Amino acid sequence: MSERDPDNKHPLEKLMDNPWLLLVLGVVIPTVSYTVWGWIELLALPPATLP
Repeated sequence: MSERDPDNKHPLEKLMDNPWLLLVLGVVIPTVSYTVWGWIELLALPPATLP
């Protein structure tokens, strides 16, 4: 087996060679993390005092 054999790729290299997967991960991970961060911030806010 030579080093250029496509079947001899590391599984992580095969994963990172997929541009569509990278696009989806690049959109999903920030969206989920900012959404979770927003919910945590909302839950941490003290109740508003009414006049």
